[in-house]
Amino acid sequence: MDIASLIGTVLGLASIIGGQVLEGGHVGQIMQGTAALIVVGGTAGAMLVAYPTEDIVRAFGLIPLIFKKVDMDVRPVIEEIIRIATIARKEGVLAVEGQRESIQNVLFKKSIKYVIDGFEPNTVREIIDTEIFLAFEEEEIAGKVFEGTGGFAPTIGIIGAVLGLIHVMSMLNDPSKIGEGIAVAFVATVYGVGLSNLVLIPWGTKLKRKAQQRMIVKEVIKLGVIGIQEGLNPHFLQEKLEVFVEEHLRNHEKKAS
Repeated sequence: MDIASLIGTVLGLASIIGGQVLEGGHVGQIMQGTAALIVVGGTAGAMLVAYPTEDIVRAFGLIPLIFKKVDMDVRPVIEEIIRIATIARKEGVLAVEGQRESIQNVLFKKSIKYVIDGFEPNTVREIIDTEIFLAFEEEEIAGKVFEGTGGFAPTIGIIGAVLGLIHVMSMLNDPSKIGEGIAVAFVATVYGVGLSNLVLIPWGTKLKRKAQQRMIVKEVIKLGVIGIQEGLNPHFLQEKLEVFVEEHLRNHEKKAS
């Protein structure tokens, strides 16, 4: 689990509620169903107008990824690539067919089939590049959906505040209700700004960053498959791929050896 995403979400909400209490207020003052309806409903409506339905469905489907840790350790993938590269170097590419079922990574398992079937190197590269691009694009678009929607929420909150003030203006003949009415009106602004800056924009930013992180493993696989097809020496190929291993992991291996 990506504990930072969970802690950040809880910390942000807790800080606002805690600040309200420390100021002498109570939680009930910022719990307004009408304001929530205006902000959440209005923001959802703006989202539906701004983005295709399939993008919105994909974005909500990727919400679990926000709280899931992306494994940046590419060493297991490199080990798998080198194992297959060694077999291909010693016994030929066709000998790899018997090892395909033992390959754990789905993209590697699929891509090495192109090499076994005798596809041209440029064709293999283009196919893998396209798969990487499409997967990255899907996740990045999901991030853009949340970031873009985060831009709508504060404005919808202001609309809610204005509607509340209109209601307050209708009560000018009863001054005792004006203060409470204004306080309720501005709750919509709090909801809009909070929804934008504590949830939607951070979610979008995190999804875009994780899309970049997940692409690194795919790039390693692409270079590995091309290296196998070109018949590179497994030791040379390993050195080439280990550039993608994070520095602190390389340093740890050096110390261990």
